Amino acid sequence: MFEYFPGNYVWNLAVVAALNSGGLIDEVDRACRPIREAAARGEDAGTADFLAAWTDLTDQLEARAEAALAAGHGRTAGDLYFRATNYLCNAERMQSASSPGRVQVYRRVLGLAQQAMEHRDPLVTRVAVPYEGTTLPGYFSQAPGAATGPVPVMILWNGLDSTKEHMYISSHWAELAARGISCLMIDCPGSGEALRLQGLTARVDTEAWAAACVDYLLTRPDVDAARIGLAGWSLGGYFAPRAAAFEKRLALVVAWGANHNWGAVQRRRLEREGERPVPHYWEHVLWVWGQPDLDTFIKFADQVHLDGVVSHISVPFLICHGENDRQIPLEYAHRSYDQATASPRRELRIFTAAEGGAEHIGLDHLPYVSAYVADWVSDAFRSLPDAAPSATECRPEEPA
Repeated sequence: MFEYFPGNYVWNLAVVAALNSGGLIDEVDRACRPIREAAARGEDAGTADFLAAWTDLTDQLEARAEAALAAGHGRTAGDLYFRATNYLCNAERMQSASSPGRVQVYRRVLGLAQQAMEHRDPLVTRVAVPYEGTTLPGYFSQAPGAATGPVPVMILWNGLDSTKEHMYISSHWAELAARGISCLMIDCPGSGEALRLQGLTARVDTEAWAAACVDYLLTRPDVDAARIGLAGWSLGGYFAPRAAAFEKRLALVVAWGANHNWGAVQRRRLEREGERPVPHYWEHVLWVWGQPDLDTFIKFADQVHLDGVVSHISVPFLICHGENDRQIPLEYAHRSYDQATASPRRELRIFTAAEGGAEHIGLDHLPYVSAYVADWVSDAFRSLPDAAPSATECRPEEPA
């Protein structure tokens, strides 16, 4: 992985994520040069410096975008807003949950993303998915073919620390759209806008979120009811397989990072084994899951695993994992694959260092992994029969 800040994995992950989501090396370099000394102090110290440096870059791009709009150059403005969204949401992700002004920064990210979509990607629109008396915020990318009839759709879920804005800037939705597939990008409870502005925390039984997403999609005339799939990256590699095991209206599922036993990973992190995705880590996980203290959280997290769960997946199942994933052990990818015996089309794809995509969720070569996932999804959708699955959920006895 390209490591701008030697020895600081967490900061390097943010840099690589930005670069592989449409960032420009010159812009990223100019933002990062002033904070090299801050990076050397460790992943937690200096995150305010990181935000300040990347906010300066965002300010520059937003000013240029406004000038471009005033001159009637909408496409140029859209590209500038897109990159500004990229940089600021990656910087916001690095902050402490209790960081002063974090909500205001995130609200600015929302505004930048809206401007980017309006001027650059008009087929991506904001949506709200009804969920237990409130809504889950999302973006819907309508594939071009949907103008003339229903098309397949993928639901995309994020993980512990990403947002639907990270999904948007990843452009995975564009890979799907190029293959005739729409995409619903959702901030699940415990992430993004659902957490920051609505206070919705994560839960173990993610099939509840899946049911809400499917119910919403079935109200849309541009959606093929027989071809609704689900992909989740990072902690989404737990969320999505869990959901597909029990929400039987889903037609396929992708674990973009095999998070088979996330609870066990937390116990490893207590022992300082493996890398962590964000600074101020334990504060972050308590915020995401709505837990009061670390002892309570660790016991709670023991439930977050897929043993006895993936065996109930009865649809095509793709597991992608990097051989050098420093956060989630490679053995978990094999465990999910080995246990998914009811899937009619299961595939394990391990990305190597020689080809790229070997780090966590393939962030070191995200476009490569994204294209692979989109191709697999397209092929799997084409192989399905036309009849929609039953709306009846199969919810076996909960695993211990």
